[in-house]
Amino acid sequence: MTPRTPGNRSGGSQNSGGARRGQGGSRPGSNKGFSKSGAGKSTSPRSGGPTSGRGRTPQPGQKGGPFQRDNYDRNLGAAPRAAGQFAKEAGRPSGKIDPAVKRIHDQDGERLQKVMAQAGVASRRVCEDLIAEGRVEVDGVVVTEPGIRVNPERAVIHVDGIRLQLDTRLQYFVFNKPRGVISTMVDPEGRPSISNYLKAGQERLFHVGRLDNETEGLLLLTNDGELSNRLTHPRYEIPKTYLVQVPGPMAKGVGTQLKEGIELEDGIAKVDSFKLIDSTPGHVLVEVVLHSGKNRIVRRMFKEVGYPVERLVRVQMGPIHLGDQRQGTVRPLNSQEVGHLMAAVGL
Repeated sequence: MTPRTPGNRSGGSQNSGGARRGQGGSRPGSNKGFSKSGAGKSTSPRSGGPTSGRGRTPQPGQKGGPFQRDNYDRNLGAAPRAAGQFAKEAGRPSGKIDPAVKRIHDQDGERLQKVMAQAGVASRRVCEDLIAEGRVEVDGVVVTEPGIRVNPERAVIHVDGIRLQLDTRLQYFVFNKPRGVISTMVDPEGRPSISNYLKAGQERLFHVGRLDNETEGLLLLTNDGELSNRLTHPRYEIPKTYLVQVPGPMAKGVGTQLKEGIELEDGIAKVDSFKLIDSTPGHVLVEVVLHSGKNRIVRRMFKEVGYPVERLVRVQMGPIHLGDQRQGTVRPLNSQEVGHLMAAVGL
């Protein structure tokens, strides 16, 4: 029986070519002059059939095949000779089943390729190819047997080094915060806050970091406490990209000055990069990247060098881009974006 291809999960995108990379697309935006396109998607080649020295892999559930559940479970606990025969039937070099694979196999779990497909990696058939190519790890063990079963509530699965988020209770969103919105879920003074833009069922999210009242742009929302703590911890140095509009023209050397460091009341602050984006009569638009999460750090730095900020928009945080997402909208991160975000903080 040919495995069914699962549909897209919330916010996710299907890639029929293997493990997915890059950022997902987003809806047309209204940050005119400030939006930056996210990275495109790339795909990994799909195996077109058995490679040299390998036989054709039987389909899951095929009668009498080595990946039939009873046969696979039996082989995990079989004598060395039977294990070697299993590897031979599967078209791989004969030998004993890796004890580590026996350890992570859960007889009552779900097939690894099914769990991967449900997480939005690709179709089950493509997931089988990824497993056979040695690109999948379960609990730190490289797995090449598509028939292995895992418990999605306990297993930690990586594809090409990117972790899959299997806990469906955890949610991840990007909010394009408009100017004048307070970075809090509820404001006691009745001012516009994040909760005004959330739908039913999203009330228990919390924001990762803050943007001041006048700053616009990307704000991550989640109920994943561990990820949130890492994203805001200085140890992980998550870069943040801002587009900054200031009065022009701008004198030469300002960028160098900002990169070398500015003395502020709470210490030295500097940007990682400085790039001139546009210049119009009376205004200059620049892009800066920095790791610091100090309060109003961008505004204070530019004021110190004589260029008070007229408009400020955060367009990227770590691997997550704002793209063309409309102001005031909340979109879910797809599984690929979540994986890259977790990888950025070592999860």
